[in-house]
Amino acid sequence: MITPEVLTEYVLKSMPDAAVTVTDRTGTMDHLKVIVVSEAFREKNLLDRHRLIYQALDVPLKDGRIHALELTARTKDEA
Repeated sequence: MITPEVLTEYVLKSMPDAAVTVTDRTGTMDHLKVIVVSEAFREKNLLDRHRLIYQALDVPLKDGRIHALELTARTKDEA
């Protein structure tokens, strides 16, 4: 299990300007919907945007605190 605050901290380490919204999809805090708004996504395709998020969340993904992610990655202009 991971809290929204801890997940946000992981993202902010990689993307300091990010606005992060976390929604628990199942009540178990390991199936999450995550929306990240950051200028780090500018001129990046969807796959590269998702890769940035997965890289930021590498540790909790590998240790099992996150089981499933539904991702939305936008720039501030797209939000």
